[in-house]
Amino acid sequence: MLASVFDMADHRVEIAVQGPWSLATSRAFWEGFTPSALPAHSSEALRAVFLVEGEWRRAAVSVTQHGATAVLSLSGTGDLDLAAAQVCRFLSLDVDGRAWPDVGARDPVIAEAQASLPGLRPCGFYSPYEAAAWSVLAQRVRMSQAAALKASLLRDGVFPAPAELLALDLDLPGRKAEYLRAVAEAALEGLLDGVTLRAMKPAAAVLAVQQVKGLGPFAAELVVLRGANAPDAVPHNESRLTDEVAERYGRPLAEVSEAWRPYRTWASVHLRVLRERRLGGAMAAAVR
Repeated sequence: MLASVFDMADHRVEIAVQGPWSLATSRAFWEGFTPSALPAHSSEALRAVFLVEGEWRRAAVSVTQHGATAVLSLSGTGDLDLAAAQVCRFLSLDVDGRAWPDVGARDPVIAEAQASLPGLRPCGFYSPYEAAAWSVLAQRVRMSQAAALKASLLRDGVFPAPAELLALDLDLPGRKAEYLRAVAEAALEGLLDGVTLRAMKPAAAVLAVQQVKGLGPFAAELVVLRGANAPDAVPHNESRLTDEVAERYGRPLAEVSEAWRPYRTWASVHLRVLRERRLGGAMAAAVR
C-alpha cells in the first residue's frame, strides 16, 4: 500500500512510491503521448490541469520527485483529496512496482525495455471519460485530425465536463457528435468511473465499457488500460503490439504475456515505446 502525508494548508501531498519510478522518464513519455499530451515545460516538475472525476471541477497539480517520494502540490475548486488520488492513478503512482524488475529478470526483451526506459510508469488519460472521448474523436481519422478536433473542444485548457459537453452544439464528422453525447451520458451515470473500472477484472471492465454506444473492443481496452490505467491487462486489439511481439518473440502475445504478470499493461506499453523508437516515431506510442 502506498503511504501518504496530507498537509491541506498548502494542498501538498507526499506519496512514497513503491518500486522503480522516474518522473523525468514518465514526463517525457506523457509529453509525447498524442491523445493527452502535456505541454513541455522547462522546469523539472510535471504540471497538469484536469477535471476531478465525478464532481467535474478543475484542479491543477505540480508533481516533483524527491528520491522515492512524489510530491504533489494541488490547487483548484475540486475536492483535492479526490484530485490527489486521481493523479496517483493517471501517473501509476498507486501501483506497487517492487516486483516490476522481476519481470525483466524473466524476460530479456522486457529487461531491455526497462534499461532503455528507466523508471517509466505508464501515464494515462486523466479519466476513463476523457479516454472514451478521445476514442470517439480518433475513429476513422488521422491522429493529427483527432488532436485538432480535441483542441477545438477544450475550455480553458481542459476537456469539457460531461454536462457541458452535452450542452454543446457539436459540429463533428460522421457520428462523432452522437457518440460523444453517449460517452458524456455514460460518465454522468457512473459507467466510466475510474475507481469502479480499476476494481473490476480488466476483461469484465472492457465488456462493461463496450455497452456505451460508439465504443468497440479497441476503444474499450483503451478506456480501461489507459483511462483507468489498469496495470495488468493484455490489449488484444492493438495490432502494433501484436506485430512487435511477433517480431521479437515469434510466439503469440497471449503466451508471451504470461511472464509479465502482474504488470502486463506496463510491459505492453514499454514494447510499444521501443517499437515507435525503432520505427522512427515519437517516444510515446500513438493510439491507432
